[in-house]
Amino acid sequence: MTTSKTPLLDRISTPDELRKLPPTQLHRLAEELRRETIDAVSVTGGHLGAGLGVVELTVALHYVFDTPRDRIIWDVGHQTYPHKILTGRRDRIRTLRAGGGLSGFTKRLESEYDPFGAGHSSTSISAGLGMAIARDLAGGDNHVIAVIGDSSMSAGMAYEALNNAGALDSRLIVILNDNDMSIAPPTGAMSAYLARLVSGGAYRSIRDAAKQLASHLPRFFYDKARKAEEFSRSFITGGTMFEELGFYYVGPIDGHNLDHLLPVLMNVRDKDDGPVLVHVITQKGKGYAPAEASDDRYHGVNKFDVATGQQIKPKANAPSYTSVFGKSLVAEAERDEKIVAITAAMPGGTGLDIFGKAFPERTFDVAIAEQHAVTFAAGLAAEGYKPFCALYSTFLQRGYDQVVHDVAVQGLPVRFAIDRAGLVGADGPTHAGAFDLAYLGCLPGMVIMAAADEAELTHMVATAVHYNDGPIAFRYPCGEGVGVELPERGEVLEIGKGRVLREGSKVALLSLGTRLAEALKAADELESCGISTTVADARFAKPIDRDLVRRLATSHEVLITIEEGSIGGFSAQVFQALSEDGLLDGAHGVFRFRGMTLPDCYIDQDSYDKMIAKARLDAPSIVAKVLATLGETQGAARVQIA
Repeated sequence: MTTSKTPLLDRISTPDELRKLPPTQLHRLAEELRRETIDAVSVTGGHLGAGLGVVELTVALHYVFDTPRDRIIWDVGHQTYPHKILTGRRDRIRTLRAGGGLSGFTKRLESEYDPFGAGHSSTSISAGLGMAIARDLAGGDNHVIAVIGDSSMSAGMAYEALNNAGALDSRLIVILNDNDMSIAPPTGAMSAYLARLVSGGAYRSIRDAAKQLASHLPRFFYDKARKAEEFSRSFITGGTMFEELGFYYVGPIDGHNLDHLLPVLMNVRDKDDGPVLVHVITQKGKGYAPAEASDDRYHGVNKFDVATGQQIKPKANAPSYTSVFGKSLVAEAERDEKIVAITAAMPGGTGLDIFGKAFPERTFDVAIAEQHAVTFAAGLAAEGYKPFCALYSTFLQRGYDQVVHDVAVQGLPVRFAIDRAGLVGADGPTHAGAFDLAYLGCLPGMVIMAAADEAELTHMVATAVHYNDGPIAFRYPCGEGVGVELPERGEVLEIGKGRVLREGSKVALLSLGTRLAEALKAADELESCGISTTVADARFAKPIDRDLVRRLATSHEVLITIEEGSIGGFSAQVFQALSEDGLLDGAHGVFRFRGMTLPDCYIDQDSYDKMIAKARLDAPSIVAKVLATLGETQGAARVQIA
């Protein structure tokens, strides 16, 4: 027999069971959900603060709306751990971000309660509008709710969607989760009362009757009456901007007060026409003192002790690539006042927090606006400055048209510092930097470097500073370096020139980026098998070192390129060069060429080493590729390409 002391969360495996509770028990459920979220993330690590900030909102949404029939689209997905617990995934919540476990974001294949996948910001309103229009076309009557944070509203895509939604006038609910008071603070009980009033049926009925009466007046008076009503409502509640975009604005309301949330959400649920925006104020990290006291509200955390909040950080054997970049840029900027730095809401993630402390007046955080960041950098470059646009590889994708049109076509010397290149472990495929070599390598005039270790990264920062002939990019992974000694000052590299680290005669391994360490391990294994192996570091994905490629191809039986990037990247550049130089027709001797890239699939989250092994880019996989290639057609008199 169930007793009142049994945790409510133990009785709930789906929102259907949640909706059977009386409203008076939801406060208790929210506290249990908050404790469960804290405990789970203490075991797995991950994004904590955002989820704690929307516990009450999550409970209220699933209580008021008929999910999964009603669609809830969460923007980014950092805040969805409580949502996952309430939607049948509590038994797996301690597998978050682990191999074979739950994704750290919403994922369509994971649950019917995740109607749209996330990972990048500012997509929820666009997706929600698409779902709302699809519902209308199909004659459906379900609700569509897009939940978006105030920081995500800094991206232009969100405003494009709001503008389109207002014009289409489809029934859509947008919840603006304002957790930084960046738009407007709530005003306590009066704010809650007004929000309930203007979202309720009585107010809307009077409003609609007045609109009907006003519609019989001359157009001039009708327009004035409409604007007067909007102005008077926005004067006491805020939201003029959203009203101008065609939304019915409600709020701001306290997002942690279920007595305020529930009636307002019920009112907007019952509103049967047009888009509505509910402005909810929340506190990131709510209910957990260490998170509330943190500057970033415990945005992303390692495993931690629940009692103290102390994070369990792995011992670092070497500085991270990100910190090496930040410190190297500071060293260069001390000698060159033209250097400026740009980030899109990721100063800590890109190392520009280090630069910002040294040169605050030369550091620009443009918020979540990668398109703007790129063109902003182009404008600075056009005026003779040396902008370093530091973005994650996966986020640079969002500014690709600007890279092409505003930077590359004009030949402007924007420096792209591409962090998180390659696989990224727990964040999975939405954050993997798999495609930058391919999508940048096809652009005329683009120079692309890839650091094999942290010392090479220091050299590439210096090289980028001194290169003024057009755009230049350098990529590097997340995590710590390999522990090499760092130079006092970066060396300016010759553009398009690689280096040979080990000379051999039978097999040549040409590595790009941080796969070099595994190539050297593979060479040791091959040498132990009696296979003489050359190991070279390409350094440049474009322009490639054609002299080096030609020498390796004509003096070895096998040439293998290795890169932590997608098909169509560095290996494609090498293949093209070999073809243009006539080295693939057998006239210059017999050799075999193979390109080792990331596989043509998305690799789910796991530990980095396991993901690399799955991608077959580790040392044993390199050895296996060499042995298989040598054994395919020993003594063959023709070239083979794979």
